[in-house]
Amino acid sequence: MELRCRQNPLLILFTALSCVSGAAAVIHVSGYEGRDVNVSCSYDAGYESYEKYLCKNDCGNADVLITSSQVKNNKYSIYDDNNKRVFTTTISDLSSVDAGKYWCGVTRTGKDYYPAEVRLEVVPDSCCDQSTKIHSNEEGSVSISCSYQSEDQNNLKYICRGTQPSTCLQQALITSNRKQKGRFTLTDDKGSRNFTVTVTSLTQKDSGMYLCGVHRKTGLDVFSAVELEIKVFPTSTVIPTITVETVRSQPANMSAKPINGTSLFHPVVFIVPTVLVLTLLFAFVLLYKYKCHKVQGAGVSVNQNTKAACAEEVTGDADIYANQDVVVYSKQGTSKQHYDDTSGDQQDNDYENFNTTEDIYCNEFYSKGNKR
Repeated sequence: MELRCRQNPLLILFTALSCVSGAAAVIHVSGYEGRDVNVSCSYDAGYESYEKYLCKNDCGNADVLITSSQVKNNKYSIYDDNNKRVFTTTISDLSSVDAGKYWCGVTRTGKDYYPAEVRLEVVPDSCCDQSTKIHSNEEGSVSISCSYQSEDQNNLKYICRGTQPSTCLQQALITSNRKQKGRFTLTDDKGSRNFTVTVTSLTQKDSGMYLCGVHRKTGLDVFSAVELEIKVFPTSTVIPTITVETVRSQPANMSAKPINGTSLFHPVVFIVPTVLVLTLLFAFVLLYKYKCHKVQGAGVSVNQNTKAACAEEVTGDADIYANQDVVVYSKQGTSKQHYDDTSGDQQDNDYENFNTTEDIYCNEFYSKGNKR
């Protein structure tokens, strides 16, 4: 490649830097590590058909990175828009070694034309050293407030998730151009230089890092970080507290105390069985008295029947001994007999003795019946 600065032999001592000393402007460009950056250089009319290039440092032949005749190589690509008289060079996969000074050059006879000096800054693709923490509850809403500089009042504002500034605008949840989008609403208060993003119907998935971004036409966008934490309500069941008001009078300095369901359970366990036992015992006593009353009535009937049976038995015994009719009056405790017999007084005495034996037998039988 020919030298980009064609010099007079008398000026051989001049360095290559003197060839570019007449650069018209300085362009500041910033890019993120691992990302791409575009370097755009405008040129004067009349150079539309000339070869353009990007070089670094002193811009000697070895410093030329790419020319418009090459279009593209591994790390660089170039595009010349003749209508706008702007050529743009893209540097891919930036790293810290790419930072430094570059030149936009136009090849021509004699001294090349350098419309601009480029100073490239490479920064890490992360943000930020500090963040604002905001807490809210699930199913609720939250407002994220983001401040900006006065020179950014008319610039585009937006918010995104994550911590990568390089892709934040492309992945913005909402921008100031569209102030309502789903659960997100953006309002811009230019007087206080704050824009606020409100998020509704929060869920646990909304927790995380957010970036508030302000787009700038030159250089990198400006960001601030917000950490949002969504608290989840507990789902465990809570035993309700039960307040019991006592009926008995209390001292003036005492009041009814609330007790929970567990303490109220213990007196119920003892009171209910006790009431049941007393009820059953009372029923048993009534039943017992009722049966005893029936048994006593039945006993009188049994005694009367027993006495009658006894009278019949005695009469039967009298018939066996004397073939006589015997009538026993048990109620009076005496007996009367009529005998049609010619045996005499001796037999009457024998029967009288026998009647006494009958009375003893019947009285003994009655006593046994009553005991029963």
